[in-house]
Amino acid sequence: MNDLTRLLILPRIKVQNANALSSPFTIGFPAVTAWLGAVHALQRHCQKAGFSQITFTGVGVVSHQFDLQTHRGSGDFVSSIIGTGNPLKKDGKRPSFIEEARAHLTVTLVVEYHGIAPEQKEAALTTIQHILNGQLKIAGGDILNIETPYFTNTDSPANTSKLMRKLMPGYVLVERRELMEQAMAQGQDALEALIDNVAVHHTCTQHNNTVTWQAMRKNKGWLVPIAVGYQGVSPLGQALNQRDTDTPHRFAEAVVTLGEFKMAYRIESMNELLWRYEDNPENDVYVCKTQHNTTNNTLNDISQFF
Repeated sequence: MNDLTRLLILPRIKVQNANALSSPFTIGFPAVTAWLGAVHALQRHCQKAGFSQITFTGVGVVSHQFDLQTHRGSGDFVSSIIGTGNPLKKDGKRPSFIEEARAHLTVTLVVEYHGIAPEQKEAALTTIQHILNGQLKIAGGDILNIETPYFTNTDSPANTSKLMRKLMPGYVLVERRELMEQAMAQGQDALEALIDNVAVHHTCTQHNNTVTWQAMRKNKGWLVPIAVGYQGVSPLGQALNQRDTDTPHRFAEAVVTLGEFKMAYRIESMNELLWRYEDNPENDVYVCKTQHNTTNNTLNDISQFF
């Protein structure tokens, strides 16, 4: 039997205009850091509201609906981003185009929690719903609606399966970093490994006068590039005009690896679902990862995934 996992379920959060520019070179589902950052902000609001012992230590993301704001006209080969033109110039005219990919989406967040006594749960749920409805943004987007949050526990595969069925229809974002590691061990660099796993390869066969085309990917599953953190690319120091003069400054780049959207009913362990922060100051790496996909490799290996 697994250890007891205490969970806060934030069901069917409808978010408008979430940031879909998840890294400098990927557009799509918001970065994992956006979801963990929103839950960390929720934790701080709860602590200010009187729940001083509450902590949120892991976050699972279940996508129910995702609508990237793009447009493809008749005869167009590629889609174009629908921009808002903000901010306008002083004369009221639109500025030069600024890429600002946005998405409307509906997600359920599965949050591992500690520090809430049984007699506090009802008050805590009321506070959490109030914060989500009026004080919080998620991934830069506005929360339009959320169904009633609730607490639950999982202590066995059967209970995990029962919870996952409640979250259907939905796709859980899980980590597939091992596919990157395997490809890089065979000599590919990080970008080649990423593209090779998400690319659709077209092949054709000819038999007599019949030509048959096939489209396939290198690996099965709904694989996507996903931003999972940052790596420092400069030493700690002071920068000109930095906003916080008391905190050392460092330039950083996004860490991008592979993720997979899996149907919720296929999740067998909460360790497969829950993302957690893991930092390594010695290697200047700050990433989110799942315990389910932990390997013997060090975080220095992750720093190659750009």
